[in-house]
Amino acid sequence: MRSFLYRILAITSIAIVISGCNKQLIEDPKSSLTPQYFNTAQGFQSGLDAAYAGNRNLWGSENLMTMTVPGTDEFRSGGGGNSNFNVYSSSYDASSGFLSGVWNPCYTFINTCNGIIDNGLTVTGLDANTVKQKVAEAKFLRANYYFLLVRFFGPVTLNKNFISEPSTSATRAPIAEVYNFIVQDLKDAIAALPPSPTLNGVLPGKATAAAASHLLAKVYLTRAYSSAKQADDFQNAYNTAKALIDNIGTLNLGLLPDFGSVFAEGNEASREVLWSVQHTSNLTYNAISNELNFHYVMGYENYPGLVRSMAYGRPYGRVQLTSWLGTVCFADKTNDTRYYKTFQSVWLSNSADKIPKVNGVPKYALGDTAIYMPGVDVTNAKVNASRYLLVPPRNYTLQLYPTMTKYQDTKRAGINDPSIRPIIVYRLAETYLLAAEAAVNLNDNINAAKYINVVRARAAYPSGDAAAMTITAAQVTLDYILDERARELCGEQTRWLDLVRTNKLVERVKLYNPDAGPNIQEKHTLRPIPQSQIDRIITGDKYPQNKDF
Repeated sequence: MRSFLYRILAITSIAIVISGCNKQLIEDPKSSLTPQYFNTAQGFQSGLDAAYAGNRNLWGSENLMTMTVPGTDEFRSGGGGNSNFNVYSSSYDASSGFLSGVWNPCYTFINTCNGIIDNGLTVTGLDANTVKQKVAEAKFLRANYYFLLVRFFGPVTLNKNFISEPSTSATRAPIAEVYNFIVQDLKDAIAALPPSPTLNGVLPGKATAAAASHLLAKVYLTRAYSSAKQADDFQNAYNTAKALIDNIGTLNLGLLPDFGSVFAEGNEASREVLWSVQHTSNLTYNAISNELNFHYVMGYENYPGLVRSMAYGRPYGRVQLTSWLGTVCFADKTNDTRYYKTFQSVWLSNSADKIPKVNGVPKYALGDTAIYMPGVDVTNAKVNASRYLLVPPRNYTLQLYPTMTKYQDTKRAGINDPSIRPIIVYRLAETYLLAAEAAVNLNDNINAAKYINVVRARAAYPSGDAAAMTITAAQVTLDYILDERARELCGEQTRWLDLVRTNKLVERVKLYNPDAGPNIQEKHTLRPIPQSQIDRIITGDKYPQNKDF
């Protein structure tokens, strides 16, 4: 797979793709590096494998995490955070490697998908049904890549066919054209893909009609808020999400009873998961690591009784939850079990040498509580009297805050090793929330509340009161849905995109993120086009930059 990936890189337009070091691609053509490779059964399958593997460059990378998680109402900088993206500072500009780190792989693997799709009619050695399904998988993957690009950057270059020769010219297509292309890809994919990820031996991470339907609902919903909106987008988003939900019994899909089990290690192929990106310990196929197990971990090792451990993770500390997320959005920590199933509250001492002593006597024993973060306020007297470090929300610092545990990986080879866990990209709980969001935009708060309540009822398991979690139609607003998305999906690399979709980014960041609020502007609802892309266009019109960057 990796060798084929490099073949694709060698014939991808230098107007679109560069190496990770921001240098122009150096051409070194060989006889085997031709589009005709796609016409063989081996090349066709290898191309599809590479198109799937390309997602590892995104889902799990610090690039995509930085572009979607910090600088929102949910997360602000942790002790190891990157300040320019997290706070929209003046140094946040088009030269950032985070931008090219998303732009470049998207276009590389769009071209790979194009090679598969364009050669579906000429490939030999495969039966027609196999070719049809593989082309459908490539269309699903291509739609995913373009959906990321259009949401981050707005009008983007739309390459509909395989590029076999380098080019130094490119233009940006209107977002309406990009969205139409994505929608058609997904419709085509749904018609030819296997129905469900849990039926007929579908391998984890493979495209299915269920995953494509979920994505199509999200595409319709996103377009409905945009300048490219079509009159029936909200209705189509609702109908598409509803149809998937209505058929979960036939598709062997469903919400897991316990929210806490959704992200349990080894459970990434459950009935709730619609699509995931696979990672592996074999670097031949995993040149880009899954680093999400690092980014949410606070600096626990800096405190008494604790040293680095596999159980608690490597403390990169890129992001920490905002006060709004922890204390306002998750205000109900009694009936809603999701806060304590999302954030670590207790750290047990794992180092006898670091346990503090009073008159030579340890304050607690190895294995006892060293840090406790209750997530609610406690008095100063209780804090001062505690034998362990008791940290209420008002005392969080850049190094001391609850760790989000959705991506923890205790089975990796060593403390400094990245994760090999699959990353859940689409799951059924979000399908319900997409249906609810479409419904509220159709002035159908009754059905919006119905779908939200399905998610909230599951969130009460097992210790909460499901009846107390039930909301009425009168309570449903777009802001309420965004709050519910935060409770259910926080940290899942979707929040910046959610806030941009609903035209709420600037408003909510100003309200709830004290680091980023003073700096954010309307221009930040798009990311700047990577400067390296602009510099590559030396033929024809200059490649346009987004406004004010």
